[in-house]
Parts: sequence; structure tokens; C-alpha cells
Amino acid sequence: MTTTPFNRLLLTGAAGGLGKVLRERLKGYAEVLRLSDIAPMAPAAGPHEEVVTCDLADKAAVHALVEGVDAILHFGGVSTEHSFEDILGPNICGVFHIYEAARQHGVKRIIFASSNHVIGFYRQDEQIDAHALRRPDSYYGLSKSYGEDMASFYFDRYGIETVSIRIGSSFPEPQNRRMLASWLSYDDLTQLIERSLYTADVGHTVVYGASANLTQWWDNRYAAHLGFAPKDSSERFRPAVEAQPAPAADDPSMVYQGGAFVAAGPFN
Repeated sequence: MTTTPFNRLLLTGAAGGLGKVLRERLKGYAEVLRLSDIAPMAPAAGPHEEVVTCDLADKAAVHALVEGVDAILHFGGVSTEHSFEDILGPNICGVFHIYEAARQHGVKRIIFASSNHVIGFYRQDEQIDAHALRRPDSYYGLSKSYGEDMASFYFDRYGIETVSIRIGSSFPEPQNRRMLASWLSYDDLTQLIERSLYTADVGHTVVYGASANLTQWWDNRYAAHLGFAPKDSSERFRPAVEAQPAPAADDPSMVYQGGAFVAAGPFN
């Protein structure tokens, strides 16, 4: 696959957990990497980097942020379950601001960090594909479901292409039994982002982000055109994970694909 660097890529959420990982891994894909977050970023901008503080709930600030970029990796926003009020500004208003700014500034490719929590109420003994009915497990999952609809709408009306990556659990290693199925290594995430940036004619593609784990809940048949072929597997971590005390059989982390998110809240 040809991977000629973009002139300028925008990474939102660059101070977050995955943002910090991607900041290092995306350097070869752009002449300039524009990094944005509301939180402080360390280290400061290095060679071929731009750091811009931006509140995704601020429409004017997002429009200024997007000006001059060729593609957007939208990893910004609240990344765990919170009250609807906490989710609303960064995750719901924010994704609208990103897409509307992309339209106005002529950006034609977005990589949207969606989530497995879009389908979190499916049980762990079910296997689903991207055409399965969404079953969000949380306000956070609802916001990501809304983001996927935004991506679909902006492609159908304005031709802005998106790959929505339903990220499983991207950490250095799986932390519990559920993650033996949902784990996505950093190397596999990087490969998936590369494929999402450079594959032609993606329209709005939904792809599940998981490594080649022995236990598989997600079928990527409808994203086969991306050519995503994960190389890593959670199996080497299984002995350590299974040495942990086992949760009860009816614990949400043992029943639902979304794990504990299905039971978080309510937030009063």
C-alpha cells in the first residue's frame, strides 16, 4: 500500500491514553501533525508538530482547528462513562463541530474513534458484524452511535468519507478476562489507522478494532476492503489473566460485550 505522507494530519484527543500512543506512531504519515486536546500536552510541540488547545464544544475553535488539514483522526472527547451532561459537549456537539468544520474546509477523510460500547449489550456468546443492530450500553456508547450516524450522513450528503473504528480494548496488554476477546494491540491499531487513511473509496466503513485473539466476538466481513490483518493475539497473556480471581458468572464483565459499562450509573 502506498503511504505518501499527508501534508497535515489532525489528531484530536492527543493528550489522552491512545492519543499519546498515536502521537509517536503517526509521525511518518504527515509532514505536519497537528495535535489537539483541552488538557495540557507534554512534551511541547516537537519538529513537524503543532499543538493547539481546543474545546470540542466550542464551534468556532473547532473550525479554526480544522483549517488547513488534509485528514482528521478524531479521538477526542470523554472516553469513559459519565453523565449525559458531561458527554453532551465534547462527544455529541464535538463530533458535529468536527464534521461541519470538515465540510467547510474541504476535508474528505475522517477516522472516527468509535467504540465497542456502541454494541455493548450483546452477550459475549454472540458473534456480530457491522450490520447488527446497535445496542449502546451507556451514554458514552450512545454518543459513539450518534457519531457513526453523523459519519454516515456527511458521506451521503457531502461525500466526506469516514472509517468508524469500533475500538475494543487498546492497552499494552489485556487487563481482565473480557479483554482476552476485545484486546487491540498498539501495532494492530496503527495498522488499522494506516489502512483507514489510505484505502480508496471507503464511503462510511465500520470496522471492529480487535487483534487476532482466539476468542472472537466481531466479524469484519463488511470491512474486508480495508485489508486489515491483525498480527497480535491476547493468548500469550491468558495465563496471567486467568490467574486473577474470577468474577461471578453473572457479573456484567462476564456476560456482556460492553462489560461494566452496561451497569454504570445512573448519574444523579
